[in-house]
Amino acid sequence: MSDSTTQPGILTSARYGKDKVRVFRVVRNRPLHDVVEYNVQLLLEGDIAASYTKADNSVVVATDSMKNITYYLAKMSPHILTPEHFALHLGTHILATYSHIHKALVSIEKLRWSRIPVGTEGQETLHPHSFTRDGEEKRFVSVEVDKKSDGSLEGKVTAGLTDLLVLKTTGSGFTGFIQDAYTTLTEVSDRILSTSVDVSYTYKHNIPIPFPTDERRLTFDVPAEVKHADEVARRIRKSTLDVFAVDESESVQVSQEFWPARATLFKMAQQVVAENDDVETVTYTLPNKHYIPVDMRYIGVDNLTPSKAEVFMPVSAPSGLISATISRK
Repeated sequence: MSDSTTQPGILTSARYGKDKVRVFRVVRNRPLHDVVEYNVQLLLEGDIAASYTKADNSVVVATDSMKNITYYLAKMSPHILTPEHFALHLGTHILATYSHIHKALVSIEKLRWSRIPVGTEGQETLHPHSFTRDGEEKRFVSVEVDKKSDGSLEGKVTAGLTDLLVLKTTGSGFTGFIQDAYTTLTEVSDRILSTSVDVSYTYKHNIPIPFPTDERRLTFDVPAEVKHADEVARRIRKSTLDVFAVDESESVQVSQEFWPARATLFKMAQQVVAENDDVETVTYTLPNKHYIPVDMRYIGVDNLTPSKAEVFMPVSAPSGLISATISRK
């Protein structure tokens, strides 16, 4: 290989890792079992330039080893059931184990498993070890653990929900938008509103993490800033659904372009910030899932008047898309 000084460019950043590590863990408490299913991505940065510039693999932690570490931590970590906690534990273990690695980026997607209710209708109890996949909605976590120049560790946490599909059959109008030479869309005073909610939120602080001192570098105490991550996730999901469902009183009275979705998004985010002191910013992304009334005028049936529209054609594309970030003052 030619000397790097003769090359026209320099390496300015590099990271590598293992993607799509699928993990399913059973926590066998008696008589109650808990389960989690994760899709994990683990990326590393550090003193790894030689592996790119000199083909020197002596600085490389094999990605297969990273997969094995993920499974090992899934077995050993007492924090496995909460993705924020497990991601921080995994990143901390990596940085404590390999002195030349300075940053670990851990992304986790958690699939939604719920206990099966059994028994007489209206008197069901949740089964202790039987579960059902509860829709396509996913909870996600993106964690960055940094090793600072003094050797101490610091974490950053972003979390959220994706693919939370919601729909309301009334209470959403679309009127008052710009009319010009490009306009073909007809105003409508009432319609179906549906979206697949993606929401992400960042925790306020750079989180100090004690450096593990045990021989296997496994000790980890959950930082106070994310101690209640499960409760935060539940509150944000509930407030998202609550606001979407009930926020319709003004939607057919105020003439603004896409008022219901944009105003509802803003109200959702404000409630998230108000209810969760450790959340610094929240971002909602809402694609419009279109349901178009079927035109039956050819057969003398009115299915276009909003109050009579009952048969719809779902249309996946093209679709509207709105997004906004609300930050704590």
